[in-house]
Amino acid sequence: MKTSLRFLLAARRCEMADLQQLVETSQLVRNTAALIHHLQRERGLSNLFAGSKGLQFAQERDQQLAATDEAVNTLQASFDGLNTDPMRHGSRLFSRIAHTLHGLEALAHIRSAVAGLRLSTSELSCDYARLIARLISVVFEAADMSTDPALSRLLVALFNLMQGKELAGQERAAGSAMWAEGQVSRAAQQQLLHLIESQDKCLKVFESFATPELLELWQKCQSSEMEAERERLRRMLRNAGPAQAIDTTKSGAWFACCSQRQDEMRLVEDQIGKMLVELAQARLSVIADGVQTIEQMTYQVEAADSSGPAIASANLFPADTTNSPALGGPALEKSVLDMVQEQASRLQAMAAELDLVRASLSERKLIERAKGLLMAHQQLSEEAAHKAMRDLAMRQNKRMVDVAEAVLSMVALLGQKV
Repeated sequence: MKTSLRFLLAARRCEMADLQQLVETSQLVRNTAALIHHLQRERGLSNLFAGSKGLQFAQERDQQLAATDEAVNTLQASFDGLNTDPMRHGSRLFSRIAHTLHGLEALAHIRSAVAGLRLSTSELSCDYARLIARLISVVFEAADMSTDPALSRLLVALFNLMQGKELAGQERAAGSAMWAEGQVSRAAQQQLLHLIESQDKCLKVFESFATPELLELWQKCQSSEMEAERERLRRMLRNAGPAQAIDTTKSGAWFACCSQRQDEMRLVEDQIGKMLVELAQARLSVIADGVQTIEQMTYQVEAADSSGPAIASANLFPADTTNSPALGGPALEKSVLDMVQEQASRLQAMAAELDLVRASLSERKLIERAKGLLMAHQQLSEEAAHKAMRDLAMRQNKRMVDVAEAVLSMVALLGQKV
């Protein structure tokens, strides 16, 4: 008959397997974030190149292509080294990775079209944004599969920082195109405002999940002297009239200001990545020690039940005799009961905290699904769908997630496929 210790041991081994998986995934997340950073810079330079009709930034773009390729190879090595055996939530993660790899195969075609000036700045920005969205979705799944509250908080903070950074990257690309082309349309200004508003929301969520150490680093990044210049150029783009020419020579200054902000955000991203790997490894070490202790106690209990005190368990585990309970008796029974109760209390506390952490991810899922439905059924752009939901939320004094739930409920009520 299997004892309570056997099931406690199985529970700890499951935790250990989850953490081993998360250690691998954390390194994958770091490499994913690094590639996204290179693609964001490549997109910005491509906008400057295309916006100037190929007359500027060709050399800088070529140098960036080489750096991006190196980051692609590093991430591919992470994918190759990932354990693809069946795992909890593995189907979603592996599907995201497959989707991402398919997108990376199209990168050469995008680059060729940019080099041949066959894509407008808006078209190439959309192509890069789709690829980056696929990469960010890998981080989203990693956050959703974590069972450790501290690790989950870091992953949610990272996911929202990456989302905010991507929106800031899109702002850099959109502004680069405006400055390089020397003109600003009303549609482009509206897009710029949407990007600024959306990135601010993501960064507020990031701040709510960040550790004090990360917040301190983030505040240092915000105090850059280039921030004032970036804000000044922002205002110039927002205030320019539709027929007003803007100074194309400021394209380099705009790109430099925005790039410094991207680099500063990347420092915080990388710090979170390091903390993820270190914390996952530390948690794994603690759980592994716990597994060893329970294995010893299981042997003691089963040895006592089957063979009595004649079996010298101390010969098998000599290093732990000072900490291990005496073989059999009330002391051992109390120790086993304490461990079972501690495990149950710990898992209950973890589940409660995880519910709070995952609420942010669940809300984002609902909003993105509702937005996708509006885009599909009303032929709206992503920006227009977001604005429609936001305006409705403001008129009805509701949260965006409440509006998203109403949209999804209406579609379900009408019998359409969600």
